Amino acid sequence: MIVDSSALAAVLFGESDSARYLEALASPCRKFMSSVSRLEISIVVEARKGLAGTAALSELFAVAEIEELPFDSSLAEVAFDAWRRWGKGRSSAALNMGDCVSYALSKVLHQPLLYKGNNFSQTDVSSFLH
Repeated sequence: MIVDSSALAAVLFGESDSARYLEALASPCRKFMSSVSRLEISIVVEARKGLAGTAALSELFAVAEIEELPFDSSLAEVAFDAWRRWGKGRSSAALNMGDCVSYALSKVLHQPLLYKGNNFSQTDVSSFLH
């Protein structure tokens, strides 16, 4: 499974559907997130919750056993192609840069994506929850 930052945000910010994402994160499959997505969620969490949020994020990574993968030039090419096809201003999916990063990792590793929201459902990426 590829974990998008939106799924972790739902958990860490106590959103109404957080249990759905916690259950998915507890599944026995391997879980991956790119270093770019890790940076993105780290910035968002610390901006909203301070150092306590950053500590909670680190704990969630450890408990869920999310493996961080480097983001290289081949992934960047796939992410750029995703933006061309599905990006904001180009498609109703309206993927932002962070979304394109998660999309690329999902496509390259042929793994379903755990995400919150409707934007990825308008692309050709597989959803972990469906």
